[in-house]
Amino acid sequence: MLSSSKGESASDGENSSGDAPESGSKSLFSEGEKVLAYHGPRIYEAKVQKAEFRKNEWRYFVHYLGWNKNWDEWVGMDRLMKHTEENIQKQQALDKKAGVDKNTKSGRSAQTKPKGSADAKVDKEEAKYIVAKGKKRKTDSGIEDNPATEKLIKIQIPPNLKKQLVDDWEYITQQNKLVKLPRSPSVDDILTKYLEYRSKKDGMMTDAVGEILNGLRSYFDKALPVILLYKKERQQYREAISDNVSPSSVYGAEHLLRLFVKLPELLGYVRIEEETLIRLQQKLLEFLKFLQNNQSTFFLASYDGPKVTEGGGKGKDN
Repeated sequence: MLSSSKGESASDGENSSGDAPESGSKSLFSEGEKVLAYHGPRIYEAKVQKAEFRKNEWRYFVHYLGWNKNWDEWVGMDRLMKHTEENIQKQQALDKKAGVDKNTKSGRSAQTKPKGSADAKVDKEEAKYIVAKGKKRKTDSGIEDNPATEKLIKIQIPPNLKKQLVDDWEYITQQNKLVKLPRSPSVDDILTKYLEYRSKKDGMMTDAVGEILNGLRSYFDKALPVILLYKKERQQYREAISDNVSPSSVYGAEHLLRLFVKLPELLGYVRIEEETLIRLQQKLLEFLKFLQNNQSTFFLASYDGPKVTEGGGKGKDN
């Protein structure tokens, strides 16, 4: 799993007792049911602990089987699937794609701890940004299991951008402010500007840079709603993003920078040759320097507020 949703599980449980379901709105999953749940790029076995209808949708509090209860969380229907043979095959296909080895003792995929070691390496300021995410993931037996992090790349975030992350955390979690959307320049705009910058600097259009930027855009669009938003930003996301609108066209540098905190873990699931990994690391560092050099242009000096409509703690959640 890529992140913990402990913040949501606590807040949602305290702040809502559930709304009355609309006529004809029936829960697809029942309490006590064994299900399959998406968490980041992987699918895990889980059990529905609670089911509540709130804000015109069903929400489910799930426990991931074989994992510490600290990772229990509230999720929507889009994160769950029935525990059927067909869906189990889908889970196994994703495991195979991610290069997960089979655990012969337990008969299930060796579950990797997606969060923890990277956080241990970031300094205190970065830890503040991911305050609810930094606990090491353990199985119920208490044994840490994290083969994916053996090949983590190191992304050194420049000091000025580290401070930007801390200010970002402060504005949202402590001052109840939000980034005004849509942002200009957007993530798409920034990536385009960087490609133009590299083309002029190198004297040619490099396919390698374009490929990396396309990858960043794809990671950003998929990761934003899952692991890059604070709880207090989720309502704004639902209002700003529709089916035909990509997050990279609406959000800007503030949220793009958060992706670089998560990238080492995300890339840990991808099979990449060591030499390619080193080159990728260098390209990402060059992009961060570009962000730093254009910090006053790309980043907001202050956020809008107070416009927060949902409660929540310091951490982001799913």
